[in-house]
Amino acid sequence: MAYLTLPRLSRRAFTLSLAGGAATLLHSAEAEMHWALLSDIHIAEDPADQSRGFKPHDNLKQAVSQLIAAKPQGALICGDLARNQGLAGDYASLKSIIEPASAAMPLALALGNHDDRKNFLAAFGAAQHGAQDVRGKHTLVIEGPLARLIVLDSNQRFDIVPGLLGKSQRTWLAQFLQSSSDLPTIIFVHHTLSDGDDALLDCPRFFDIVKDQRKVKAIVYGHSHHYGFEVWQGIHLINLPAVGYNFNDAEPVGWVEARLNKTGGAFTLRALGGNQEKNGKTVVLPWRS
Repeated sequence: MAYLTLPRLSRRAFTLSLAGGAATLLHSAEAEMHWALLSDIHIAEDPADQSRGFKPHDNLKQAVSQLIAAKPQGALICGDLARNQGLAGDYASLKSIIEPASAAMPLALALGNHDDRKNFLAAFGAAQHGAQDVRGKHTLVIEGPLARLIVLDSNQRFDIVPGLLGKSQRTWLAQFLQSSSDLPTIIFVHHTLSDGDDALLDCPRFFDIVKDQRKVKAIVYGHSHHYGFEVWQGIHLINLPAVGYNFNDAEPVGWVEARLNKTGGAFTLRALGGNQEKNGKTVVLPWRS
């Protein structure tokens, strides 16, 4: 299974190269980057595993079928890949379910608090395209023609709920943002961006790094199993819904189809279950200048 690599190129397809440690997507005349965004898939080894009446295996299979039909140029899963403890069997099941999608498009995976970094890397490999040299963290950079995607690792350990970027990753991020081009940049991290006890613990230091970097246009996260949009210092904060199951009946279960360009992004909910009220509705966000 390959990550951030592409199937055979068509006339209008992206090509992939590796430049400066970042996975680089190059193309000619597309007006947008079309990506699928998922989070909190919670896959257990047992296909019958369920929570609140939802079966994460079935939900992810349905999402994969929709992804293949939608034909995005890439997909990203924003953490909590595994059910509870990041067991080897969880990742084996995950690989099997997502294989049709990974064969058709680039696929990037972030780590959440229910993931085990050692077991994840054993299953998917440490030398993934776009991987950055950040000690003890699974950090990716995806360079596109119209936007840059940075995938951060807020996992501490599968049995620790709050998230932490850590000094080495924060130092890397500050240096990378300082030295990189002004391409619109979207940052992905699993944990919520609040002062909650189960949120990203070094969120204030993270915000200090990104607030004056005008190239940072949005931060996308999961963890809360909530779908919503906020703005902080002109940066859009996008909370992805869970694919596996929701925490309450007011929330959708599903994924988000994103269309990105240099001036903004359009985000459309693809609900699989739960609250269907916003299914198919699009939120258009202009990037800060």
